[in-house]
Amino acid sequence: MSEGDNPLVHPDDLRLPRMSGPCGVVMFGITGDLARKKLLPAIYDLANRGLLHPSFALTGFARRDWGKQAFVSFVEKQVREHARTPFNQATFDQLAHGMRFVAGSFGDASAYDRLAQTVRELDESYGTGGNHAFYLSIPPHWFGPVCENLAASGLARDRAGAPTWRRAVIEKPFGHNLASAKELNATVQKVFPEDSIFRIDHYLGKETVQNIMALRFSNTILEPLWSANYVDHVQITMAETMGIGSRAGYYDGIGAARDVIQNHLLQLLALTAMEEPASLDAADLRAEKEKVLSAVRLPANLGEHTARGRYGPGRQAGRQVVGYTDEEGVEPDSTTETYAALRLDIANRRWAGVPFYLRTGKRLGKRVTEIALVFKASGHQPFPMPFTSEQDRNALVIRIQPDEGITLRFGSKVPGTTHQIRDVTMDFDYGEAFTENSPEAYERLILDVLRGEPPLFPRQREVELSWEILDPVLAFWEKQGPPEEYRPGLWGPDSADLMLAHDGRTWRIP
Repeated sequence: MSEGDNPLVHPDDLRLPRMSGPCGVVMFGITGDLARKKLLPAIYDLANRGLLHPSFALTGFARRDWGKQAFVSFVEKQVREHARTPFNQATFDQLAHGMRFVAGSFGDASAYDRLAQTVRELDESYGTGGNHAFYLSIPPHWFGPVCENLAASGLARDRAGAPTWRRAVIEKPFGHNLASAKELNATVQKVFPEDSIFRIDHYLGKETVQNIMALRFSNTILEPLWSANYVDHVQITMAETMGIGSRAGYYDGIGAARDVIQNHLLQLLALTAMEEPASLDAADLRAEKEKVLSAVRLPANLGEHTARGRYGPGRQAGRQVVGYTDEEGVEPDSTTETYAALRLDIANRRWAGVPFYLRTGKRLGKRVTEIALVFKASGHQPFPMPFTSEQDRNALVIRIQPDEGITLRFGSKVPGTTHQIRDVTMDFDYGEAFTENSPEAYERLILDVLRGEPPLFPRQREVELSWEILDPVLAFWEKQGPPEEYRPGLWGPDSADLMLAHDGRTWRIP
């Protein structure tokens, strides 16, 4: 049967990559929120699209007194609640055939011996062929012990004399500063070589993020405009309306800058500002991103060109919400920020004099992630100023989520006898332009891990460059006392507006 005849593959999905080979995923942290809501549904959706080999195996590792059937029931519940594709019993039954569960704690060496026995059984009787990815969806302080136990049990090694692979998949944060990132990497690299380590930033798997490269490098009309000759500044925003919810154990002590700017927003900056790569191969793509991150410069006055805050109590979306320090699990004397913003400059010819403003926060006015290139004002304005009061700067806005698309904003004459100019927009909307069913970010990334395709995964040098940018800001903030409080439903603390006012600019309201 050809791929086109497969009843589990929708015709709109035939553009997806070819299926994985025989392999297995061992998932640590299988009962956590990420695994339940994202990873397990993504694995099922890949199977439902016909992209996992029939001999694919899934092994869960957790401190649960479960047998195989209890584990299968747990996975089915998560799939039914969170999968993007319709539930298909035949697909799930095939997937369940390769499911296994090993009970144990991350530091229990004997549990890894049981895991090694399970993996051998899958290789010999189920056909996984010795190929396994170890997905560490766990707190970073467990990365070292888990990797060491994988090494001690022989699980991290390929089978001698066989063309097999073993890979480690690591979720952010990759350390909490430059020193810890290097220490973490040294620990993991004692067990897995660099080309077998896949550091997941799920933003890089989003269709709209990948479209940044298509927009830039497949459209000649934009190339002359994509530089300091025409761009006044760039704003990169990731705003959330929710608070921290039940994530205090992770978030308190981490904060907005470490959680979002160090990875997501700096990756978006790199894709926006980098030069065209020679190809989309991992080495070429990573080289261009690293050049940009190496050229990033912090402003001399961090007091004027950074801002941080945390949400206080107030009303949002018609209901009363508590302030950050009153959230369950947050330390009363916490100095963790829920809002962070900073200006960055890029020391190269293309972007000389063009500031990049990055901001992220919780309990803001709207849930949105976007990149806005704001163009310079016209050098000569023939229209009388009273008639141009409504005109704003031209802007190209790439909407990452939730309303994926691209907007071009420009001025147009209002019909009538006057010369009044008003902003209008031209919109490209993914949902309207394409009928294809786009895979969720984790689907793409997990499949790339299984196929050994690393372009969307940052390597250690990118991680270190990001921390080199952020560490001085964090050190400066540590000396400034508690973050400035802001009201829920607004767009951050007053210092964020003042930060742009110092440069004669204002934040966009998405």
